[in-house]
Amino acid sequence: MGSRFLPFADAASDDLPLPRLLRLSLFQLSVGMAMVMLVGTLNRVMIVELGVSATLVSLMVALPLLIAPLRALIGFRSDNHRSQLGWRRVPYIWMGSLLQFGGFSIMPFALLVLAGAGQSSQAPEWVGPLGAAVAFLLVGFGMHMVQTAGLALATDLAAPDKRPKVVGLMFVMQLLGMIGSAVLLGHWLHDYSPGRLIRVVQTVAVITLVLNVVAMWKQEPRSALRKPGTPVDQTFTEAWQTFCQGPNTLRRLLAVGLGTMAFTMEDVLLEPYGGEILNWSVSGTTLLSANLAMGGLLGFAWASRILGRGGDPYRMSGWGAWLGLPAFAAIIVAAPLASPVLFVIGVFLIGLGGGLFAHGTLTATMQQALSGQVGLAMGAWGAVHSTAAGLGVALGGIIRDGVALIGTPALGYTSVYALEMLLLLLTLWAMGPLMRRPRPKPIASD
Repeated sequence: MGSRFLPFADAASDDLPLPRLLRLSLFQLSVGMAMVMLVGTLNRVMIVELGVSATLVSLMVALPLLIAPLRALIGFRSDNHRSQLGWRRVPYIWMGSLLQFGGFSIMPFALLVLAGAGQSSQAPEWVGPLGAAVAFLLVGFGMHMVQTAGLALATDLAAPDKRPKVVGLMFVMQLLGMIGSAVLLGHWLHDYSPGRLIRVVQTVAVITLVLNVVAMWKQEPRSALRKPGTPVDQTFTEAWQTFCQGPNTLRRLLAVGLGTMAFTMEDVLLEPYGGEILNWSVSGTTLLSANLAMGGLLGFAWASRILGRGGDPYRMSGWGAWLGLPAFAAIIVAAPLASPVLFVIGVFLIGLGGGLFAHGTLTATMQQALSGQVGLAMGAWGAVHSTAAGLGVALGGIIRDGVALIGTPALGYTSVYALEMLLLLLTLWAMGPLMRRPRPKPIASD
């Protein structure tokens, strides 16, 4: 039928053919799989099966936010990395892959000790929290490093007019990774046991390493200009000041932070909400991650189509924020009405709105990136996005537990969803001037 009917086939070019582009995007599959493990499957298992408090689980999942602000520094360092091998991005993707592998390797044992399961109940009380914290930090740090350097490498290899579509493809692959891993993990953990949990999480560790190695194999060209001792044009401080002087940079990052927090406070609560309030099984609630990712997949595909035709990325982000309002309203009323249908629709709309919002803000950031600052621009967006997501996850769990102490569990959940609606309104307020101003002509970046 021809490649014109193949989604994202127009993102390829002569220098970056579609098979090579799809292979490069495999690192996003590992990122999507890690996200499902951290904010989907493991938080449900920890809260419901292992009996760990939602506050502690939220704090564990939010630990990677301690590293998230470093994404801008990681992006800058990958822009200016000097080594005998002549690579910029590959060393960061490799080290991030090893960190993810190590974190997943020790994670199931740390969680079982944390919950006091079986013989691990004889371990000192501090071993469980420390082990779980180290595991989550390793996975989070590795995931941030791989994604920042990987997106910058994809932008380097793509032709300037193809870059928005390439970035869209990268995030679609992340969502496909979330969908596929949610289905597989739900199936593998249908009959939960501690031994099965160990096997599943360590299988994820191996798959992560394999995907990332295949993704980066022979992708980045080597250059003699990147040998040790080659001078760097700017320090990180100077490069950051130059980046912040761009048009509407700080307001855009503020909108990214508010909107991301609005779309992520419920991440650690959706599956426990389905299990505790609507009485769904582990496999049933794990499929919610696939539903959420399906909404995000449609959002990224829609946004890529519109933005590829010259659409305004800020207006696209605004549409995503508007969609989030009825989404959270549907989830709130699903509990008193005992309606799983409303709950599923609400989760899907959250994914759709979040996809539109993320693609729009990332495209706007990329269009404003100066020459030689692709990694820094990607890192800045990722730093704000990940930090806001981590804060949102932590606050969501804390607010849920706090309100539940003085009310009902259902009230604890719905109070978080109502707060997210308020944050979406603040996001629209922050983006108002950006949507009204004429867009400057995009600056090509190398």
